[in-house]
Amino acid sequence: MLLKITTTHSPATDLGYLLHKHPARQQSFKLAVGQAHVFFTETTEERCTAVLLLDIDPIQLVRGKGRKKDSGFTLQQYVNDRPYAASSFLSVAISQVYGTALNGRSKDRQELADTPIPLEVRVTAVPDNSKGRLLRRLFEPLGYEIELTEHQLDPDFPDWGQSRYLTLDLRATVRLADLLSHLYVLIPVLDNFKHYYVGQHEVEKLLEKGERWLSQHPEKELITQRYLRFHRSLTQDALARLLIADGTTDQETTDESQQAEEDKLERPLSLHEQRLNTVLAVLKGSGAQRVLDLGCGEGRLLGKLLREKQFQQIVGLDISYRVLEMAQSRLRLDRLPIHQKDRIKLLHGSLTYKDNRLQGFDAAAVVEVIEHLDESRLDSFSRILFGHARPALVAMTTPNAEYNVLFESLPAGQFRHRDHRFEWTRAQFATWAEQVANRHGYAVRFLPLGPEDPAVGAPSQMGVFTRLGTA
Repeated sequence: MLLKITTTHSPATDLGYLLHKHPARQQSFKLAVGQAHVFFTETTEERCTAVLLLDIDPIQLVRGKGRKKDSGFTLQQYVNDRPYAASSFLSVAISQVYGTALNGRSKDRQELADTPIPLEVRVTAVPDNSKGRLLRRLFEPLGYEIELTEHQLDPDFPDWGQSRYLTLDLRATVRLADLLSHLYVLIPVLDNFKHYYVGQHEVEKLLEKGERWLSQHPEKELITQRYLRFHRSLTQDALARLLIADGTTDQETTDESQQAEEDKLERPLSLHEQRLNTVLAVLKGSGAQRVLDLGCGEGRLLGKLLREKQFQQIVGLDISYRVLEMAQSRLRLDRLPIHQKDRIKLLHGSLTYKDNRLQGFDAAAVVEVIEHLDESRLDSFSRILFGHARPALVAMTTPNAEYNVLFESLPAGQFRHRDHRFEWTRAQFATWAEQVANRHGYAVRFLPLGPEDPAVGAPSQMGVFTRLGTA
């Protein structure tokens, strides 16, 4: 298979600097299942073309590292399209051969690496069963002009019809790193095969290589599903994190880097620590033994709960695998004694979908979560928490929007956190909380969190919901 990259940027031979490949030399690179060769077919000041030729060894593919572990012997292992079809092998070659350019670095031409330049790309033998429709859905939103060339299965036998493999030509003015990242992600999306195990590391690769563009792509769900080979849990995690990236998340997420923004703003008040300690005191005072931390993030409250012998069953739930991994690391769950480890569990899930695992608990903490949800999703959230899970007590905190005027570094009208969908005044929170309590059979009382100002109140606020008939 061939990948040709051409530029008409002047001087065009700077393409060699960007790719870290000398235009006057042919270079070869050993891969797990063959070799990659790089050479330049034209090197003038006006036009320069670099070619990546991928030479897959079908015998090595079956017997070597590229073989899928669960495959037994079949003729298809030896007779297939792997040696010539653009596939995940091409992505691996791009990463290994053009890795520096893919990461946007250039030792001698960094300014050029950061600049969009005119680029033309040709990829041969791209699989697309949709006769090019999928290719256009993937590449046109990224600003590419697309030309597709269809091929007959055999020119001598036209009745055999058209091949499903197309030659893809792309043209755009774009950073070389962005072009390579588009190819790295989207070529495997077009193929119905991945030559290696798809696990959590593939989520990280997808989000890393798609960082600058994937969250805004109209087909991000399709891309994510196909790139991760329709692994449901991996796809859900990746899509949730993409929603965070483009600021449209409607789920309960507390990525550590996001939390740092709010912490920096509120640090002089030590507000987050006050929140956690107040919530802890309310949970202890309720006599609860089985406790949920919903939207648990990296596990700050879970650590405090774990240190209290009163809590015999502790469950943290979050929609992001990444922050759950952070919580596991922060809490050192792998090092806990067995009797401690049995007390705590981390769950991956959403607060806007019915989940029977959330039933049967004495209390739930919902600390700085609701403001990360779209207001249109609050009805679903309240039905799940108060109508389905129905803990005896819920301790819920959210920022007090009135207090924002006292944060000198916060511009007027701006939220404390870029992922907040809203921030309520005390009256707005009270109105919503009382309606929810009345609808689901709870009573609610309100507590200030942090130092109170006579005019605007405390920086944060808490509603303590008690299920009627359980006091």
